[in-house]
Amino acid sequence: MKIHNTLGNGFQEVIYQRCLAIELKKTVLTFEREKKQPIYYEGIHVGTRRADFTVENQIIVELKAVINLENVHLAQAKNYVVAYDFPIGLLINFGATSLQYKKIFNPNYNN
Repeated sequence: MKIHNTLGNGFQEVIYQRCLAIELKKTVLTFEREKKQPIYYEGIHVGTRRADFTVENQIIVELKAVINLENVHLAQAKNYVVAYDFPIGLLINFGATSLQYKKIFNPNYNN
C-alpha cells in the first residue's frame, strides 16, 4: 500500500517491481525477483516462466499495472502457484486508482 500511496497508478509494472524489491529488502523476508521456473507437459520440458517475486520459498507475488484485474490475470497467478508448487500466491494490481489484490490458493499443493 505504501508504494501505491506514494506513486499512485499509471507507471509501468517494472517500476512497481523495483519499488517492491526496495520495500522487501527492508524486511527480514527472503525473496527472489523473477525466479525462473521450468514448465513441463507430460514430463517434457516445454519452457520457463518467471513469477515477479517468490517470498520465503512459499508465496508467489505477481504484479500488474492495469486498469482493472481480469480473470486472465487470476489464471496466470494461479498457474504460477501451481507450477512452483507453492501453497499461496498474491496478485497485486497497481494500475487501478485504488490498490487491488487477490490471495490465490493452490488446490494441488503438496506439503
